[in-house]
Amino acid sequence: MTTLIKNGLVISPQGAIPSDVLIDGEKIVAVLTPGDTSLGTNLSAGADRVIDAAGKYVIPGGVDAHTHMELPFGGTFASDTFDTGTRAAAWGGTTTIIDFAVQKYGERVQDSLAAWHEKAGGNTHIDYSFHQIIGGVDDDSLKAMDELVNEGITSFKLFMAYPGVFYSDDGQIVRAMQSAANNGSMIMMHAENGLAIDVLVSQALAAGNTDPKYHSLTRPWETEAEATNRAIMLARMTGAPLYIVHMSAKQAVQVVQAAKNEALNVFGETCPQYLYLSLEEQLSQPGFEGAKWVCSTPLRSKAEGHQDELWKYLRTNDLSIVSTDHCPFCFKEQKELGLGNFSAIPNGIGSVEHRLDLLYQGVVDGKISLHRWVEICSTTPARMFGLYPQKGVIAPGSDADIVIYDPAGRTEIGFHKTHHMNMDHSAWEGFNIEGHVDTVISRGKIVVDNNEYLGHMGHGKFIKRGLSQYLI
Repeated sequence: MTTLIKNGLVISPQGAIPSDVLIDGEKIVAVLTPGDTSLGTNLSAGADRVIDAAGKYVIPGGVDAHTHMELPFGGTFASDTFDTGTRAAAWGGTTTIIDFAVQKYGERVQDSLAAWHEKAGGNTHIDYSFHQIIGGVDDDSLKAMDELVNEGITSFKLFMAYPGVFYSDDGQIVRAMQSAANNGSMIMMHAENGLAIDVLVSQALAAGNTDPKYHSLTRPWETEAEATNRAIMLARMTGAPLYIVHMSAKQAVQVVQAAKNEALNVFGETCPQYLYLSLEEQLSQPGFEGAKWVCSTPLRSKAEGHQDELWKYLRTNDLSIVSTDHCPFCFKEQKELGLGNFSAIPNGIGSVEHRLDLLYQGVVDGKISLHRWVEICSTTPARMFGLYPQKGVIAPGSDADIVIYDPAGRTEIGFHKTHHMNMDHSAWEGFNIEGHVDTVISRGKIVVDNNEYLGHMGHGKFIKRGLSQYLI
């Protein structure tokens, strides 16, 4: 089947150009500017389906490079399955996710990856790939890193937090970074000083400070900035590329900025929650209500200016990508595991459905440009993690992953409004967006159109990734 999207404004990192986009099967075959008659003068007559995008933006489908479907955490599991989570992602204009296969200490890396292939295979509504979490750095897992690169898994996540669960000490980090430097893969780092945090947590609980807000107060910005600096020093020493995930503290991003100024292969990611939500307005709500917004790294103080600074660092490219760190938990029975003990609240917020909209509001508010919106939500994550040009761009030969976005539309976010994630609440209740996802196309198939879901489980495919295109 051929599809023609006509009269739209195609947005790319290079700018906005009025263009018609021709799709044949799963691929884009032509992007034609006004007056281009190379394929004839009446494309509409020859197309099986014509979509009029007049007055709307035509953008590459979103690439969310950081999700956690079905993640085991805190005695429970993330509430979204690959079925429910990727369906919600499609509703919000995301057409590719990169999730995390989880190896815990004592497990074989290959076995953990196989388990995640089994979870996702045949159950996704959009395309997907995996990063690999290395929870136990030893000779076997280091050897597995080389093997996985050849299988299209080209990024590996380590943790400087969660002692006894995922934590790697500096020596283990150095060994993993040496392997990455040799095989060309990307090291992703959860950069918080977990040993220091555990001391602060135990002291807070001993003092009777158990409310959700203490999750942030016991993970102060210094623990993030110190770990970020230490990770960068180890990456400098080993020559490994480094990607710091879910950055929330402006002081930590300043460390990344200094490394980028020295032309090191160091990159920063933030998430919508750190751009909009705060310790004061969400996490400190009365009673246990703030548990809905417990995530790590934590929400930061608005009074300290973290949110405004993160928007600035997105403009300067010191933060390269906005992903969601989508890791949803229901309030009842899951978040409530931490009643009376903030440290037992499962860490995570559900956002995979709302990322494009929330970042577009940043365009409306003058915080980022239109082309930067597309860059941080689609093109850069595709290039950063070896999916480009199959994903992240509207160009001949690329997958026909396309979103038609209406800047004159409106999206009211809330549990009973635009919510399809498998949760019993919305972390974004009451947010109103001056824009709307009208049509979502995944590999040539319309999966969302005019507020109707047309996709199906099993449409999504696993995508093998190449190496990052940002390494020097």
